[in-house]
Amino acid sequence: MANKAVKRLADYQSPAFLITHLDLTFELDDTQTRVTAVSKLKKNGTDSALRLDGEHLELVSVELDGKTVEPRFENEQLVIDVAGDSGELKIVTLTNPSTNTALEGLYKSGGAFCTQCEAEGFRRITYFMDRPDVLAIYSSKVIADKEKYPQLLSNGNLVECGDLDGGRHFATWQDPFPKPCYLFALVAGDFDILEDSFTTMSGRDVLLQIYVDKGRRAQATHAMTALKASMKWDEDTYGLEYDLDRFMIVAVDFFNMGAMENKGLNVFNAKFVLADDNTATDADYDRIAGIIAHEYFHNWTGNRVTCRDWFQLSLKEGLTVFRDQSFSADWAGSSATRIHEAQLMRTAQFAEDAGPMSHPIRPQEVVEMNNFYTVTVYDKGAEVIRMLHGLLGKAGFRAGMDLYFKRHDGKAVTCDDFVDAMADANDVDLTAFKGWYSQSGTPIVTVTELWENGQYGLKLSQVTPPTADQKEKGPLPLPFAIELLGHSKQVLQLQGAEQTFALGHFDEKPVLAPLCGFSAPVKLVFEQSDDELAALMEKAEDGFVRVDAAERLLQRLVAAWLEGQEHPALELWLNALHGIASRPLTDAFLDAELFKVPSVNAMLGWFENIDLDGLVAARTRLRSQVRERLFAVLHDRYQMVKDVKEKGARALTNSLLVLLAESLENAIEERYFQARNMTERQGALAAAVAGNLAISDKLLSDFDDKFGDNLQVMDKWLMLQGQRSGALKRMPKLTEHSAFSWNNPNRTRSLIGVFIAHNPEAHSDAGYQWLSEVLPKLDSINPQATARMVGPLLQWRRFDAKRRQSLEALLTGLQTPTTSADLGELLGKALAKKD
Repeated sequence: MANKAVKRLADYQSPAFLITHLDLTFELDDTQTRVTAVSKLKKNGTDSALRLDGEHLELVSVELDGKTVEPRFENEQLVIDVAGDSGELKIVTLTNPSTNTALEGLYKSGGAFCTQCEAEGFRRITYFMDRPDVLAIYSSKVIADKEKYPQLLSNGNLVECGDLDGGRHFATWQDPFPKPCYLFALVAGDFDILEDSFTTMSGRDVLLQIYVDKGRRAQATHAMTALKASMKWDEDTYGLEYDLDRFMIVAVDFFNMGAMENKGLNVFNAKFVLADDNTATDADYDRIAGIIAHEYFHNWTGNRVTCRDWFQLSLKEGLTVFRDQSFSADWAGSSATRIHEAQLMRTAQFAEDAGPMSHPIRPQEVVEMNNFYTVTVYDKGAEVIRMLHGLLGKAGFRAGMDLYFKRHDGKAVTCDDFVDAMADANDVDLTAFKGWYSQSGTPIVTVTELWENGQYGLKLSQVTPPTADQKEKGPLPLPFAIELLGHSKQVLQLQGAEQTFALGHFDEKPVLAPLCGFSAPVKLVFEQSDDELAALMEKAEDGFVRVDAAERLLQRLVAAWLEGQEHPALELWLNALHGIASRPLTDAFLDAELFKVPSVNAMLGWFENIDLDGLVAARTRLRSQVRERLFAVLHDRYQMVKDVKEKGARALTNSLLVLLAESLENAIEERYFQARNMTERQGALAAAVAGNLAISDKLLSDFDDKFGDNLQVMDKWLMLQGQRSGALKRMPKLTEHSAFSWNNPNRTRSLIGVFIAHNPEAHSDAGYQWLSEVLPKLDSINPQATARMVGPLLQWRRFDAKRRQSLEALLTGLQTPTTSADLGELLGKALAKKD
């Protein structure tokens, strides 16, 4: 396994040198790209040794103030002695983009050159101080063959372009705003371009350009609409105006992330740009809008104000996720938006908190920086910002944001700097709130009802169990939103380990709806009666509470089934569903969530120890009970909504198809072949796969015939193949399919990542054997993508004894001298002996 030193937040030191300006010249070539980097240095301390990071580079020459310097390497860094307080450093390197399958630094995406520098990819381009607190003014001259690469793009504003000898041409870009090297970008290719413009609130006209593969321009229309809406929303909500002459998005197929916010030149995974009704679902449209917004919002929360070090990653990501969630709530207009955000937290993030990779939203140490890109840093980070927004109110939060930008524009700062700006702008003490940044784990909030002589109140208490990285925990301030069914709503502020709240006099004990809107990222312990949960499921105003009440009922039922017992929750759940389906339809989005049987993946979070076979059987039994007992009323609701041309109706229709699949095979086949859009077509196909219907092969084959030449659409097909029953035996053939590529992370995530995360067949002896062969191959190609797939396997200690033994053997076998640092760090933590 590759050995890398542990990096610790406590060891942070300011850089010994600053680089105020960086002039880059790229002479692009598939196998020998020549990069000339000229840096203006300024000493920032007493150390005269300039230490530069570099990986997978061929060093051609080094000059300091015009004089040749002999290279000296220490601990894999290029070290140069700088005698004076300033200097000009010129470094020439060669790199091979064609062999860069890790997709970090400069690489080829199909026929185009592309870069990805976050977190530490710039060191694959040239020797540099590859850290986010070194901010420079960049100038980039890009030279390439004009016929092959007619578009040459980089950050900032285009200042010069022209032809050169030998059929080559050049373009020079200048970015007037200082930025860290992780925000550098370069793209060279032959694209179609969709252009538009946006007039800012100060009257400046900004050129908007989206670059896509040839023939795909029309599919970028939705992304352009979302971009303009994002720009207007950020002006209206936060007074933040775009600051360059143009804003560019480039869609590429080979990309490790969803997108990247490089200053003025956002590089996107093509699946989050391209959309039309024939190829994209309603969920795709909303996801594209959210990601477009996220990357655009980074222009201020991430670019103009950036991270001092990578331990502060949530400074930009948690804040920007909250901002894109707020935009999406306005954009999508769906009551299910917040439900989906809460579900992600309660499945993926709670599991991360409880497992070997537990860490705070501001981690304390790491080996491989790519492993920081977690649901904890992003999504729990957003929940922390959401709590702060709720605590301060809309106006108070806006005042804090204004002060944050006033203080720190053009700087690299910390999470503490952000919270301090919020505190100072509102004259409040947020010292205790900072604990959310430093403490890992999921608080467990216990609710105790107090009812005596008509007086109703609550006692809230909290405790956070020890985690793999931290044993001692303290109480954290948190908002606990409640509704008293039929009465009132309010937000209780829990400030310590325990607190009592008097809520008033009532003729009879009210039914409490707890944690409305998932007001804090906590687990709930509340022994409500089954009847109360059923009432909440049907009558609560808050959508999250209704879905949560259904899941709490089902958790009790499944727990009983796992013990071989029955439970009255079954009748209450079925009766509540019947009541919902019998009443006039008022919120199709919410009903679409209520008419879902939770996935096995969701059920894993209900229990400390995983009985996988029992959960699979329980879910099958739940689906069967719904079909047997509620078919008539649910089929009537299906008939009511199946032809309604509205997004919520389509979501509800698809949920009902999955729920009733085994009884609606003919209807599913008819809907697939008569589909008016991809939402209907994929919904029918997903229902056939979920029900393991005989028509599945026929429909999957037809989908392949229709969309086999569109790889972004075929990702949907690969995902369904990875989920379906019998997937394991099909895997060898699927990895040879023309839609699959071992080198493309979209393809490997769609097939192999989904198989690991969502198919119980992965947790079989044959599944573990196959993964023991596949994961090393993937790791040798793209370590970052592989590390992000294995999370479900790291929960090995929670499984039954036989699977624990097999999983431990699988993970141990993956630890070899050639294992990447990305994967190796995760394996080391997962296999470490528990205290």
